[in-house]
Amino acid sequence: MIFSIVRNRRFYFIFSAAIILPGLIAMIYNIITLPTHTPWKLSIDFREGSRFVLKFNEPTTEDQIRASLERFGLTNPSISRLGAEDEYLWQVRTTFVPGEQTEVLLSTISEQVGPLDSSQSSIDSVSPQVAAEVAQAAILAVLAAMIAILLWIWFSFRKAPHAIRYSVCAIGALFHDILIVGGLTALFCILLNWEVDVLFLTAMLTVVGFSIEDKIVVYDRIRENLVRHRGEPFEQIVSRSLVETLHRSFVVSLTNFFVTMALLLFGGASIQQFVSILLIGLVVCTYSSIFIAVPLVVAWDERSLFGRRSAAPSALPAR
Repeated sequence: MIFSIVRNRRFYFIFSAAIILPGLIAMIYNIITLPTHTPWKLSIDFREGSRFVLKFNEPTTEDQIRASLERFGLTNPSISRLGAEDEYLWQVRTTFVPGEQTEVLLSTISEQVGPLDSSQSSIDSVSPQVAAEVAQAAILAVLAAMIAILLWIWFSFRKAPHAIRYSVCAIGALFHDILIVGGLTALFCILLNWEVDVLFLTAMLTVVGFSIEDKIVVYDRIRENLVRHRGEPFEQIVSRSLVETLHRSFVVSLTNFFVTMALLLFGGASIQQFVSILLIGLVVCTYSSIFIAVPLVVAWDERSLFGRRSAAPSALPAR
């Protein structure tokens, strides 16, 4: 008798909902409160503006920096301290400053506030046109990836009974993964002042790829067992397939987990946010491949989301 993992799917779905809900609340909160009205606090990669990282050689205050910027004509800048107080490192976000004016601005700040360490100070600027193009390309990339995945899974499983179910359930589980990762990122934008940049998009697309790859392995074993074990109840075939692929899923996930943890612990500060999102995504994808994607297929087959059988199983008939 094969242990049925999918039989308790109601608990998995409730657990996922409990994780997704705070993230959704955080995203809605950000949409309402942020000036950009977006689920996450955007870096200048996705919105026009300039970012200055200023390393002073002596103590300075936020009021001094703000007064210097306002005299230059930049009103309402966003100023925050980076690192400890004795590091004299500040981050300034303003409206877009053209390249020819940045050097003049830095000279003004150096004269009016304090001498700057040029080796540790930097400037990033994104024009409105570039910001709009990057944001549009990000949305199109995610949508194109999802459509391609849907069609590819349907084509790969076209000879299996009800092939479209695997595509739809894989996309449903993928949305589950994106909602959790995106929701936690929105929460960290509030609690840790994170800002999403192009590395966030890279992390999300990596999560999409890993999520689908892990689910395809289980779905493929289900397709094989539907032929090998004709006449068995569909739930039993699914449970058998999960048990047979469980070892592979954990080995691959743990390998990726240890590599990502090494990057998080020993990588530079510039990639810590990217690696953190990637690490969360890897854990969520492994969980959803076992406890969301496959139970959704069984729930569709039984016409019951929470485990009450109301239809005959759709396994292949016995020979």
